Amino acid sequence: MKRQLSFDYEHYASLDALPEADRQLVEEAERATGLAQAPYSNFRVGAAVRLRSGRVLHGSNIESEVFPAGLCAERSLLFYVASNYADDPVETLAIASHPSVRECYPCGQCRQVLVDVERRQGSPLRVVMSGGGTASVVESASLLLPFTFIL
Repeated sequence: MKRQLSFDYEHYASLDALPEADRQLVEEAERATGLAQAPYSNFRVGAAVRLRSGRVLHGSNIESEVFPAGLCAERSLLFYVASNYADDPVETLAIASHPSVRECYPCGQCRQVLVDVERRQGSPLRVVMSGGGTASVVESASLLLPFTFIL
């Protein structure tokens, strides 16, 4: 039986069109790209989260000489949040990259971790993917990985 899958998302042709809170989170993610350790790929990624309490935290990608021991910005940040702010749910995560010729989307491993975070906290995690002066927003990370791994 053939089935169809579709989902809604918001696209902003300019970062200036983003709601103020999302624009600030993207700016924090952009700043975090400057902290990335990416000597091999030279692709620096930054992520920022806003927790339910209003606290904003950021993280960046880290590469290692012993590939694949590096870690993406999103996972680096979300693992830190889970270890230090487990009782403060993540409401929104923004991603940015440098260079930034197009929007930066999470890899497959990060998508699974985003869904895992949603499941643990019992609430949706919005994702703002920015780059190239534009942004796309999904209201739940599960939309980015509809056929997710479940134990």
